[in-house]
Amino acid sequence: MKPPVVTIEPTGHFCSDCAVRGTAVCSSLDAAELREFEHLGRRVHFTSGETVFSEEDITTSFYNVLEGVMRLYKLLPDGRRQIVGFSLPGDFLGMNLSGRHNFSADAIGAVTVCQFPKGPFGRFIEDRPQLLRRINELAIRELSQARDHMVLLGRRSADEKVAAFLLSWRERLFALKGTSDTVPLPMSRQDIADYLGLTIETVSRTFTKLERHGTIEIIHGGISLLDPARVEALAVA
Repeated sequence: MKPPVVTIEPTGHFCSDCAVRGTAVCSSLDAAELREFEHLGRRVHFTSGETVFSEEDITTSFYNVLEGVMRLYKLLPDGRRQIVGFSLPGDFLGMNLSGRHNFSADAIGAVTVCQFPKGPFGRFIEDRPQLLRRINELAIRELSQARDHMVLLGRRSADEKVAAFLLSWRERLFALKGTSDTVPLPMSRQDIADYLGLTIETVSRTFTKLERHGTIEIIHGGISLLDPARVEALAVA
């Protein structure tokens, strides 16, 4: 089997036409700053399953997600995988205090990122407090998501975990695409299981149970919320 192909292109004039410009880290920049900023990065395209960066690798670049979804995970000492999150367009990845990546990131389907070398990016933000504030805002949002995930992994039933995940994922998609009771799920059932601390069999049974009770409908590539109020009640139980 041929390995996935990663393609790279200069960022060039793409920043002004970027679909996630309003929510990304660069949203705080004015037109002149944006013209300078866009020459720092390059667009990199990853195919499904390709690793964007690996846990414990030295951080040499930062990544702004433009298209697609990535799974973020850590490998436990016994070889099991714990997914710590899923990134969406507009997310900014790679900044950390240790100088090494504290999780791995793989592409779920095709993914496009803006990749910025660490050194030039650091120099660019030194005298731009508005960009630093935007980075802090994204870091606080990431911390909030991590805390929510810790609660989700706590002493909750499988029904409650799955319901909370579906609502949280729909809320994140809402910021990108607007409200809808159809929730695309590009990740696999195994991914969801590894995120919720469940087995894939438990996740599959829970989806089937929720569908049997008329709470959701399983559709190609996702689910449809037939009874959002019931899902919300389960999520906060």
